[in-house]
Amino acid sequence: MSNWKLINKTYLYDGTFDGLLTIVFDCYSTKTLPQNIENEKSYTSNFLDNTVFILSNYEKSERVFKGIEKNICYDALYNSYYTFLSNEKNKEINILKYLCDGFDIGPKINTMLTTSYVYKVVSTKKKVYGECHRFKGLLRFIDVGNNLFYSSIHPDNNIIEILGHHFINRLPSQNFIIHDKNRNIGFLYNGKDYKIEEMPRFILPNLSDNERLYQELWKSFFKSVTINERTNRRCQMQFMPKKYWNDLIENP
Repeated sequence: MSNWKLINKTYLYDGTFDGLLTIVFDCYSTKTLPQNIENEKSYTSNFLDNTVFILSNYEKSERVFKGIEKNICYDALYNSYYTFLSNEKNKEINILKYLCDGFDIGPKINTMLTTSYVYKVVSTKKKVYGECHRFKGLLRFIDVGNNLFYSSIHPDNNIIEILGHHFINRLPSQNFIIHDKNRNIGFLYNGKDYKIEEMPRFILPNLSDNERLYQELWKSFFKSVTINERTNRRCQMQFMPKKYWNDLIENP
């Protein structure tokens, strides 16, 4: 990318993956790189920045989406999307450079780990994937009645949609809500369709009688198998980080 033109502009976009891929399309077409890329929803205005808002264009993003799989590799698409879901700073500009280089180099891009932005994208994808994998086993649903199950989580990264699709496959006929309390958004599924909505003031309904019984049974079991003399909080936190404890029924 040494022959690309670096322009003194900060691109703003709507925070969607389509919006980011639209920027990739425009930059690759013009062989230009912005100074930075920011989500307009979280961007703090700075009089030193020369900002330009890039409107999402589905046709452009679709061409880039298909082009990544065809001209680079499926892993590049996978790496880019998981990195996009992360809370890493400068993730957008790293993804842009990674994909633009990938279109010129091909699948070999994933072996160039000495390049900072390639390493950042590949390593961030692994971190996000790892957190998502942990939550697939950790997430706990509770019965709130009316054939509805609810779960709250506090993930570091924005993995709620991936988790939602996982549990749709596991529980295709079950109504459920997965609530990301760090971002105040929820994945809502009614047994047929799903949507992701903001949930800033959600109040958990009363637990069903069966749920209360099952929780008491689980707490009793957890307590009965505990050997107080061997309690080791440090060891527990190695296997179950403390940041996850608030979402566990057996949380002391």
